[in-house]
Amino acid sequence: MVIILPLSMDVTPTFVFLIAAALVFDFLNGFHDSSNIVATVIASRAMTPRAALWSTAVAHFVGPFLFGLAVAETIGEGLVDPAHVTMSVIIATMLAAIVWNLITWWLGIPSSSSHALIGGLIGAVMVSQGLDGIHAGGLIKVVTVLVASPVIGMVAGYLLMNLTLFLVRGASPGINQTFKKAQIVTCIALALSHGANDAQKTMGIIGLGLVVEGMIPEFAVPTWVVAISAGAIALGTATGGWRLIRTLGARIYKIRPVHGFVSQVTGASVILGAALLGGPVSTTQVMTSAIIGVGSAERVSKVRWKVGYEMVVAWVLTIPVSSLLAMLFYGGLQLFIG
Repeated sequence: MVIILPLSMDVTPTFVFLIAAALVFDFLNGFHDSSNIVATVIASRAMTPRAALWSTAVAHFVGPFLFGLAVAETIGEGLVDPAHVTMSVIIATMLAAIVWNLITWWLGIPSSSSHALIGGLIGAVMVSQGLDGIHAGGLIKVVTVLVASPVIGMVAGYLLMNLTLFLVRGASPGINQTFKKAQIVTCIALALSHGANDAQKTMGIIGLGLVVEGMIPEFAVPTWVVAISAGAIALGTATGGWRLIRTLGARIYKIRPVHGFVSQVTGASVILGAALLGGPVSTTQVMTSAIIGVGSAERVSKVRWKVGYEMVVAWVLTIPVSSLLAMLFYGGLQLFIG
C-alpha cells in the first residue's frame, strides 16, 4: 500500500528528528557499503573510482523503485510489533546503528549496516517491552537469512569461478578485456540489487515511525519515503568510503577482472533474490564471502584468511554491540522524550 501524507498533518519535532537520524543512517549505509559495490571493479581497473561511484549511486536511487518493498515490510512489521514500539525505541535504534557504522568505518572494517540496524532494534525493543515486542517468526527469518546469505555467497562464488575458469580455459590474455567490460554491467546490476535491499531498511524504520506517531493507521511506505531513502543512500554511495574500498579491493587478495566479474554476478544474484523475498541481507557479508569464495576456487592460499577472520569477528560483534548501544541510547532518550 502506498500513500502520501496530507500537507495539513501535524509533524512533531520528535518525528523530524527520527527522519533526520534515519537519513543519516541511510547516507552512512551507502557511504559504508559503497566499498562492497565498487571495490572489485576499481581494483581490477575496469572503471575509474569516480565513474564507478557515481554510476552506482544512480543505480542505488533507481533500485528501490523497481523491485518492490518486501524488505521494508519485514523491518517495519515483520520483526517487531508496532504496538510495542515507541519513538524512543526507534530513535535509539537509529543512533546505535549510526555509531557502530562510524566506528567500523574509522577502523576500516567492513561490518554490516543491516546487522547494526537489526541489533539496535532488537536491543531497544527488549529493554523497552521485553521479548513480547519481538515477533519470533520474524526474528527467525531475519537471522536465518543473515546467517545463510554469506555461506551461499561463498559457495556460489566458488562454484561459479570454477565454471568460469573451465569455460575460458585456453583463452588468450585478451579475455581480461572482455571481463573488464562485463564488469561495468555487473557492477550496475549489483548496485541496483543493493539499493533495492538496503534502502528499504530505512523505509521500514520511517514507516514504523509513521505508525507509532499515529500519522497512518497501519504500516505503509509512502512514495516520499521511498524517494528520500533512495536519495540518501545514493548520495552516500557517491561519496564513497575509501577506507573500506581499500580493504575489500586489495587486502583480501589481488583482484583481477575475472575475480571482479564473478564476485559481482554472485553478489547481485544473492542480494536481489533476498530483496524479492523480503530478506534483509548484509551486502557486506555477501560480497566479502563471494570475493573469498572466488579467490579460493583459484587457489586456497591466494586468500589472506587473517583479513577474513577480522571481518568475521566484526560481524559477530555487531548485533550484540549495537543492541547494547541501543539500550543505552534508549535509557538516555527516556529522560528527554519519555
